[in-house]
Amino acid sequence: LTMSPAMWKWTCLVSHLLLSTTVSPLGRQQPLHPKRPFITFTGDQAEGNFNHLVVDERTGHIYLGAVNRIYKLSSDLKVLVTHQTGPDEDNPKCYPPRIVQTCNEPLTPTNNINKMLLIDYKENRLIACGSLYQGICKLLRLDDLFKLGEPFHKKEHYLSGVNDSGSVFGVIVSYSNMDDKLFIATAVDGKPEYFPTISSRKLTKNSEADGMFAYVFHDEFVASMIKIPSDTFTIIPDFDIYYIYGFSSGNFVYFLTLQPEMISPPGSTTKEQVYTSKLVRLCKEDTAFNSYVEVPIGCEKNGVEYRLLQAAYLSKAGAILARSLGVGPEDDILFTVFSKGQKRKMKSLDESALCIFVLKKINDRIKDRLQSCYRGEGTLDLAWLKVKDIPCSSALLTIDDNFCGLDMNAPLGVSSMVRGLPIFTEDGDRMTSVIAYVYKNHSLAFVGTKSGKLKK
Repeated sequence: LTMSPAMWKWTCLVSHLLLSTTVSPLGRQQPLHPKRPFITFTGDQAEGNFNHLVVDERTGHIYLGAVNRIYKLSSDLKVLVTHQTGPDEDNPKCYPPRIVQTCNEPLTPTNNINKMLLIDYKENRLIACGSLYQGICKLLRLDDLFKLGEPFHKKEHYLSGVNDSGSVFGVIVSYSNMDDKLFIATAVDGKPEYFPTISSRKLTKNSEADGMFAYVFHDEFVASMIKIPSDTFTIIPDFDIYYIYGFSSGNFVYFLTLQPEMISPPGSTTKEQVYTSKLVRLCKEDTAFNSYVEVPIGCEKNGVEYRLLQAAYLSKAGAILARSLGVGPEDDILFTVFSKGQKRKMKSLDESALCIFVLKKINDRIKDRLQSCYRGEGTLDLAWLKVKDIPCSSALLTIDDNFCGLDMNAPLGVSSMVRGLPIFTEDGDRMTSVIAYVYKNHSLAFVGTKSGKLKK
């Protein structure tokens, strides 16, 4: 995901708005003074764009990932600490790990683009992954950005060779009595032999432990990962999966993706490439990834299809929205932004829609699909992963809401699209990002646009 400086201004502004709103003793929200100037932060222009932002929900401190820098800011955007991450001597043709073999390619000073920024609350550290050395992550202490560890001795410590700032998405699954897990999803840029597109990693308590970022499970035949088969690239040479958003809910981890596929238009004998937005679901405890399911998602209003996912955010329904949707106020709701059409990933049209999905309804669709497949109906329907259609196998078992798959009928694709409910459209200034929360039973959404405007 590329963001203009204007977009980052609104991102920082939203953080400030959400953190600086005051509440009176009677519980009424005090509005910001209409003439109060916006608070902004501008980094070193020579270093290039900002890439990622996370807010510590306990302190209000803001962590900003940039090119060659990690910033720690106060809630009013004052710089507290900076940590330098680059440039360093590198070559994109050098493959990991360096400690095993030296690279014969010429090394040159190379920028480190921040590709992922996550707060590990349990261990009070920041996970900052960059573009140097095929995707190395640093573990920084939240208080002062002191480097606690930088694993790079094993092949699995290198997460992705893609240099785009939005090419990696991570979700932490936390436990009270054992080490946490980190689910990593990444574009692979035609290098599936080096990088799985999705995997679960160990997040050890000791930041310098040898097992940090190792696969949760890995033997000769099975591992906690999925790789894109090389055969897929013979069908779609530029195939990749772009991960837009990720989160955990209940017993599952979810990623929202955009990926190319070949379709035959009605009445045509030739296939053309389009992009399809899909939700991917995995069980948190599934070490063999037998629970992998993906389902297409999209939106439609007045006959116009919105199929190119731009952004998403998970929130609760809140009492008022919940009543209109027929769900509970604590049910999970996905706020999503799609742009019009299905063909132009890199140059999305300006027409866009804000749509909502009830997560339970998506899960119900997945359960229906699992049940039909285990009755032996249809095929696995996951063309990019299986290349050819594989029939579903019949098995006598009960599939409930938390079914996590077997080493049969997996991974699985859902063919029919789940449609979201369109609640707002914008024709001229494409919506590019969204956050949402519940205030006094109302659901509120902030949307950022291509030109840097903020809509509430």
